Amino acid sequence: MNFGIRYLTEYRYDHPVTDNLNALRVRPATTSTQRVDDFHVRVDPEARLQRHIDYFGTEVIEFGVATPHDHLTIDVRARVVTAEAPEPPDAPWEALREPSYAAAGGEFLLDGTSEPAGIDEDGRSAGVLDELLAAARGDTPLATVRALCELIPDRFLYRRGATYVGSTTQDLIDAGAGVCQDFVHLALILLRRAGIATRYVSGYLWVPAAEDADASAELDTHAWIEALLPCDDGHGEPVWVGFDPTNRGPSGETHVKIGHGRHYPDVPPIKGVYRGLAAAQLDARVTMTRLDPQASARA
Repeated sequence: MNFGIRYLTEYRYDHPVTDNLNALRVRPATTSTQRVDDFHVRVDPEARLQRHIDYFGTEVIEFGVATPHDHLTIDVRARVVTAEAPEPPDAPWEALREPSYAAAGGEFLLDGTSEPAGIDEDGRSAGVLDELLAAARGDTPLATVRALCELIPDRFLYRRGATYVGSTTQDLIDAGAGVCQDFVHLALILLRRAGIATRYVSGYLWVPAAEDADASAELDTHAWIEALLPCDDGHGEPVWVGFDPTNRGPSGETHVKIGHGRHYPDVPPIKGVYRGLAAAQLDARVTMTRLDPQASARA
């Protein structure tokens, strides 16, 4: 699929601020199923952009505005081509014990790297997590990942406003509801407990209006997981496979990946700080447009 993406972020400050330093993780990744044909960033006030690749392989764009200003606009535009991933491998549990699996999984196998499990004083949360993992346990790691992607949205409602960006898994359990970030953090904890290396993925999900599958759509950034699955023959390299616990299945050509990490704080779209006592009003929106492949190729 071919997409045009615009990510527009606008800050308004009620008093002038200075030394406004920002780090952006907004460039779509280049993977075996995703290609970036065009990408550019404009900021107002103008600033020099510097780029580097972070520890997890995500491009980071940094800039600073030193002079006094009462607004900051960040306008990101990209053209991306995506494709469906191949069928994931379905190796047995024994394959997770191979040294090559632990080497490839690294810190994505460690408990607690996403966030605290949120066990309360009477141990109720621990019981909930144990029960969820037991209910999702399948004959193979792949079957377990698939079952968990069905189980989480069965047990918890998707509801905007039930949690916020700093919420923990305990907040999701207490509220019985959350958003994609909460579903992903819960999946990370459970799959890592099962010995399956899993990482947090940030990006966009194409969800067009039902009446017009090719129209532009206003949407939010999205989160899903990538699980490391061993090869069927037990000898090849394990592969990272995307799954979306919010939408009950594998990620596909409607998902546009930006980057991955251990948990959300590793891949926030924008992170910044400024000098001043001003309050900031934020307006951020993403517009995705389904493009004609031939028109996109000529552009």
